[in-house]
Amino acid sequence: MFQSSTAPNRKVAKGKVLDPDIDYSKVKSVHSISSWWGIGGIAMILLIGNLTSYSNSHLPDALRNSHLASFPNAFIAERAYKDLKILNDFGPKPTGSYANEVLAVDFLLREISYIEQLRNKNQNLQVDKQIVSGGYVGVYMNKSATSVYRNVQNVIVKLAGKNSDQALLLNCHFDSVATSPGASDDLSGCAVMLEILRVLSRQSEINQNSILFLFNGAEETPLQASHGFITKHRWAKEVKAFINLESAGSGGKEMLFQSGPRNPWLIEMYAKAIMYPFAQAAAEEVFQSGVIPSDTDFRVFRDAGGVPGMDFAYTANGYRYHTKYDSIDYIPMAVLQRTGDNILSLTRTMANSDKLGQQGQNREHTVYFDFLGLIFIFYSADTAFMINLSVVLLSIIIPFLSLARLGSTSGSHGRQIRSETMIGFVATFLGAGVGGVVCFLLAYQLDLLGSSMSWYSSTNLVLGVYCCPALLSHCIVHMLCGNVFGSKTTPLSLALKVQARLNGVNLFWGMITLGVTFTGYRTAYIFMILIFFSLLSSTLISMFAVQNSVHKWLFIHMFFQVFALLWSTQFYHMMLNLFIPITGRIGASINPDLIIGVMANFLTLLACSYMTPLLFLLKKVDKLVGELVAITLIAFVLASSTHVGFPYRDDTLRSPSVQRHYITHTLRTFHDYSGGVRKTDSGFLLQELDRNARKTIEGIAMPDNITPMREIPACETELFCAIPFYSIWHQVLFENYWIPGPQPLVHSSVRCLLRRKEQTSRHEHKLQLQLQGDHQSALVIGPRAGATLQGWDIVDELADPIEFNGQRGYFVLIATGSNPGPMNITLQLKHEIANYDGPLVDITVTTTFWEHQKHFTPVFNKLLTRVPSWAHVVPSVAAVNGYTF
Repeated sequence: MFQSSTAPNRKVAKGKVLDPDIDYSKVKSVHSISSWWGIGGIAMILLIGNLTSYSNSHLPDALRNSHLASFPNAFIAERAYKDLKILNDFGPKPTGSYANEVLAVDFLLREISYIEQLRNKNQNLQVDKQIVSGGYVGVYMNKSATSVYRNVQNVIVKLAGKNSDQALLLNCHFDSVATSPGASDDLSGCAVMLEILRVLSRQSEINQNSILFLFNGAEETPLQASHGFITKHRWAKEVKAFINLESAGSGGKEMLFQSGPRNPWLIEMYAKAIMYPFAQAAAEEVFQSGVIPSDTDFRVFRDAGGVPGMDFAYTANGYRYHTKYDSIDYIPMAVLQRTGDNILSLTRTMANSDKLGQQGQNREHTVYFDFLGLIFIFYSADTAFMINLSVVLLSIIIPFLSLARLGSTSGSHGRQIRSETMIGFVATFLGAGVGGVVCFLLAYQLDLLGSSMSWYSSTNLVLGVYCCPALLSHCIVHMLCGNVFGSKTTPLSLALKVQARLNGVNLFWGMITLGVTFTGYRTAYIFMILIFFSLLSSTLISMFAVQNSVHKWLFIHMFFQVFALLWSTQFYHMMLNLFIPITGRIGASINPDLIIGVMANFLTLLACSYMTPLLFLLKKVDKLVGELVAITLIAFVLASSTHVGFPYRDDTLRSPSVQRHYITHTLRTFHDYSGGVRKTDSGFLLQELDRNARKTIEGIAMPDNITPMREIPACETELFCAIPFYSIWHQVLFENYWIPGPQPLVHSSVRCLLRRKEQTSRHEHKLQLQLQGDHQSALVIGPRAGATLQGWDIVDELADPIEFNGQRGYFVLIATGSNPGPMNITLQLKHEIANYDGPLVDITVTTTFWEHQKHFTPVFNKLLTRVPSWAHVVPSVAAVNGYTF
């Protein structure tokens, strides 16, 4: 226990002016509280954390067909669930597959036809099936590539409004990645849209503006069908705003995580319409920073169409995202009810608003957030600046003046308050740093022990492995700072010292708030709200003049800390529920424990910083320290030495959290300059998607050895190592491993033929090529030494080259829908040698077969049987053809 006052028999220094209102002989006994309150504080934090966890997962009751008579204009989840089940039961629906191009499209057209037959006679419903081809240059993860689509499909429905020249667009996609039914990503969105169309088409009132329902069939390829609609469809010019329904998880609440850009009227519509708000401007800034390895059609509508809108996505249970477990079995009907209620109300509000089409009048950023789904608050970025500045200044000034006025007029009392405030600030600052270092060391040690990602399935281990050590570090630093910097002869009572140090916490968060605000990020509201609750607390304490009371000030402080904890712990759940599953698909180069450890330290500071200085009120701190040490040790042992810390789970308990794998059985054929085959080989490519994947891959490959993809012999002679790239953005960033093996069964593949080669000037040449084959494919175009690619006719612009294995090349992804036929390509090259008559370019064509299970070889099937039950594998077959022209 650190003494906070002079001892009872200590003589006061000569000339020292003491506050006559303070009984220094009784300070310790009057203001100290039982040591058990420290443990009670931990229990309070955990209890409130459980409440916010419940709030984050609570869903409304689903309406069924039996409720239709009572709620004729409401969203009926049971009808939407029936549509979802039909689409789900078609199985995986990659673009180009029969399930996607035929079954899903036929169902949508048939169901829309039923809706049209039952529409109100006042409603005008128009349906169009768009088959579209095109392309664009996209930059993802700082890699530029060209995305080409050929005969992909869209199903579009127009519910005509009174104003026929402007419309609101609702978008979903019905395609999925290979092996995944895509129930959440994004069939749930399509089922919700079908039910909204069903409800709105049966009402008698005609909407003021038209509503377009876009069911797009090529989003995972990526973002191609939406591009085809917004750039080529005749109705696209009518779109003035959009609502995009997406998923980065499986079920849960749909979050508004992108809006605008710079169209505050959209947030006004959201605030007016939404029944169950779940929106954070901070999520928008995090997503747009690129730290989340996903993208949505929002980008296409915003960039290619110049249209503002709102992006909604499910973020819970990200373990099931893009796996076979993204199925209807894991999506309760209440998920559709919540989303349907919100989006139906928002659609009605926007479609009948005069602000649709007037979005150019106010181009401010908007700060917006909800509090536990109970209230939704929004204001402009300019207003946010004033609010943040005012709250920060008031939160520091009011407590200081409130505490300083209790002292004498000599000024010594104020100096003591300032000194204790600075101790609180320094302790909070150093505690955050020490907590971060401790979490870093723990993360490094767990990784060294081979126990990385021990919290992946058992997420509560984060509390013991990282949050408890972080809190322990914060507490120890506060005690050390008090011991080193605190005055042993201060006339301040223990209550005043603790309140002054709490003001130091205000100063800490205030500096962060202003720093974030001045850099232009809206995320500052997270810290401002935390300070705001402290401001309310100190204001009431000052108003009731209970600063130096025994415990009254403490009761007021703790009352507002309940709200502060409700605020901060909701971010704990949101951030960890989002980022923990993401660590299973970010590759092995980054230690994920470092990410989660640093995040846990920050979230612990956010939740506990206004509780930590209260430890000086405890008569003894040994019980609190002992409890934190014990929890840390137990959690560390569980994480590193027991099955609790094993990262992955199968679906035995209906809560799968699997390790992800891509295995591609590959045939490679290399052609020489004359067109003959100079070499063939084959093998298996296995992708490393998380920190522990290599151990699993080695087990799958045994007794064969695996070779990192940059070390295979082909890297010495072939363009981009002749790796079967299907998604350059992810595969280049992650490690891949090669196992030599027998050839796969490949009946046909996309081939590249030289139709014509001509010299157009002394240094310039033109190649006319033709791609033959209708499968999903990818090109890598690598100009040879001395040659440069000047232009092409694949799309209107030439993408920037990417680098791999010390080579530069242009990546082109080509997705096909239904039978597009041959594709002609013209390349314009320039060579530094005049009248050059040799090879100009190397081209690698990769054909990927995602739906090839019936043709897997026995060797491939045997390899797949070695994949553990707690892992999810996406098997494929690829044919790589290398050419020199």
